[in-house]
Amino acid sequence: MPCERLRAVQARIARAAADAGRDAATVRLLAASKTFDAEAVRAMAACGQHEFGENYLREALDKQAALRDLPLVWHFIGPIQGNKTRAIAEHFSWVHSVDRLKIAGRLSAQRPAGLLPLQVCIELNVSGEASKGGVAVAELPALAEAVSQLPGLQLRGLMAIPAPATDVATQRAAFRQMHEAYEALIARGHALDTLSMGMSADLEAAILEGATIVRIGTALFGERTKHA
Repeated sequence: MPCERLRAVQARIARAAADAGRDAATVRLLAASKTFDAEAVRAMAACGQHEFGENYLREALDKQAALRDLPLVWHFIGPIQGNKTRAIAEHFSWVHSVDRLKIAGRLSAQRPAGLLPLQVCIELNVSGEASKGGVAVAELPALAEAVSQLPGLQLRGLMAIPAPATDVATQRAAFRQMHEAYEALIARGHALDTLSMGMSADLEAAILEGATIVRIGTALFGERTKHA
């Protein structure tokens, strides 16, 4: 079953990329494994998936310890509390949810010198939802400039979780805004290559608007149980 789910998602990505006139290889699949146990991750890894995204630090660290025998790449994709930055800086390769300079500064200072730079995306609040993290579009250029100067970090691009929408036109509009913000940063001289956007319900719209990483949970693992 895990392999069937993975193949089905890969097929969706391939179809969406073809519709966008893109090579499917330009879209990376990040398995969003929050609330699923280490054995579920191990089963998905056995099918060939090696990049996993986690939202909850304690849960993620437990899984990393249980799966240290596997060559997995771990992405932190959840909200970041100041007291969690050290462990995130030490145990993850990517962070998608940087939305303020204080957090970026802590990640930079706490990234161990022996590790490669932490690959980071700035989270953009494209829908203006007060309940969600992410920097406002107007504040993005200043934050991107500051983050790009920090040692131990490499700014790769942007991430967003737009407000849920069922129609493709609305989905695409939010992702298009993301792409425009991304292109504006490139025009300012930032060497970016990553648009982390699109989940199980809207990955096609995201790929049509330029997503390079889609974060897929439900379509790979099934419905989530409530996190304790």
